[in-house]
Amino acid sequence: MRVSLLTGADDATYAIPLAASLADQGIHVEFIGNDEMATSSRLSRANIHYVNLRGNQDPRAPIHTKIARILRYYRDLIRYTSRTDARVFHILWLNKFELLDRTILNVFYKLCGKRLVFTAHNVNARKRDGNDTWVNRATLRAMYWIVDHIFVHTDVSKDELVRDFRVAPAKVTVIPFGLNIHVPDTPLTKGEARTLLGLAPADEVLLFFGQIAPYKGLDLLVDALEMLAPHRLGCRLIVAGRAKAGADPYWRPLKARLERAPLRPWTLVKDGFIPGDEVPILFRAADVLVLPYRAIYQSGPLSLAFRFGIPVIATRVGSFGHDVVPGVTGLLCEPEDPRDLARAIGEYFESELYREGEQASKRIREIASEKYSWEGISRAIVEVYAKL
Repeated sequence: MRVSLLTGADDATYAIPLAASLADQGIHVEFIGNDEMATSSRLSRANIHYVNLRGNQDPRAPIHTKIARILRYYRDLIRYTSRTDARVFHILWLNKFELLDRTILNVFYKLCGKRLVFTAHNVNARKRDGNDTWVNRATLRAMYWIVDHIFVHTDVSKDELVRDFRVAPAKVTVIPFGLNIHVPDTPLTKGEARTLLGLAPADEVLLFFGQIAPYKGLDLLVDALEMLAPHRLGCRLIVAGRAKAGADPYWRPLKARLERAPLRPWTLVKDGFIPGDEVPILFRAADVLVLPYRAIYQSGPLSLAFRFGIPVIATRVGSFGHDVVPGVTGLLCEPEDPRDLARAIGEYFESELYREGEQASKRIREIASEKYSWEGISRAIVEVYAKL
């Protein structure tokens, strides 16, 4: 079976492990990627054919270069579609022109005889971000009608597809968000990682990691830290990530607040893209990952935390109530409630989960390896491919 994996040249942490796992299942994968992904050793397999349609994706390129490479990509994608023997097109992410991709491009794929599978990481991202429109909903509805099958990561997402977009339940399969095994590990101990970051061994270290946007609720965590700091003198917060496109007005005043009194002594801000080799240092140094989200479909940082055996404090939104087992893999708190978040953080540092340290970390890694394994995910996906 030959399958084309359309990555959108995005999210290597998901696309590359998926491609490798599908190859292990005997699928011949045509991986549509860019220059950066082409260097991954995980894709060096006999039954993975790398198709570099994206080329260089340097975000610092001048605007005329960006326009030219986008137009070139669509031209090459159309040529590729009309020539490839791949019967199934599995779309992981859309391209730059989402409205075009959801409608005209998908119709073109179908006219070329392709069976379409779409992974809806976010059923309706604009609804989550608070900027939904009727055009967005209409084109999403069109796409969900055109494609032959849809993968989502949670039952909550499946319910939304059925309720809001009238998708037949049989057309949707729930698969977990796979464990992040793409980011490299590090031999550093917790103490060594903390030394590199200027943290003390006895500090109580909270980590907020990933792109920054209003729906992720970092402001709520900052409010909670202000309540905690005077009572927990060893509490430290690492904020690592950059503002999502369009979120600068939210992030700038929040960053300024973190960098002045009274919060400055308790915070470490790493504003910008975090290189892959620095990610494990942050997670090794942390005691707990905090996800104070207002809304969510699935969470990449949660997958990273579980991969490194780090407990999670999360709000009861989306699938967090299912993913986070209180007292085993973390703690839960109410959304939009800094006081309850502060309560959960304080409770965590007084809990057996925190005091058990390495034993708790080992248990989290074992649970994650079983629950979010790529082998199980790829088997479920291949079954859908075969039916199509």
